[in-house]
Amino acid sequence: MAIHKLDLGEFDEIDYYLIAIHTSLEDYRLAYFINQKLPVNLAKSNDEVQINIKEGETNFARFSYFDSENEISWNLIQNKNEVLQQKEEAVQNLFSNTALEISTKVYLLPEFKKADYFLKIENAEDTLDVSEIKTTLSTIDNVSAAYIVDTNQIKSKNNLIF
Repeated sequence: MAIHKLDLGEFDEIDYYLIAIHTSLEDYRLAYFINQKLPVNLAKSNDEVQINIKEGETNFARFSYFDSENEISWNLIQNKNEVLQQKEEAVQNLFSNTALEISTKVYLLPEFKKADYFLKIENAEDTLDVSEIKTTLSTIDNVSAAYIVDTNQIKSKNNLIF
């Protein structure tokens, strides 16, 4: 009787590049400037990245583009968002029965709290020069920094599966 083994190590391979972007620009403006500087056409995606955490559930905005000629997928993802929680006060006082709204900051990748956005480029093994893309992103006005993230240091990799 033959024994068949599955190697799950193949599923752990990372086949994408991740570039962190620090900027004060809104997501749609950043996507517009990226479209001008790079050969992509990022468009707002209806499929936002949804994360469930103990404070609640939140959606991160996503702009995507699929290059069908090279089969490369581009995604611009927001890293910071806020979760609003409603809390009822049980104490009887002058302001009784008032609901408190508590805002909590949530991050797509908590280990990179300073980054505002991530540009995820999938299936671009040898066809693109990622350092050149990073340099091009740095030339956009109001982008203070752009750098390539070492994907082996990311602890919350599951948040990047979409």
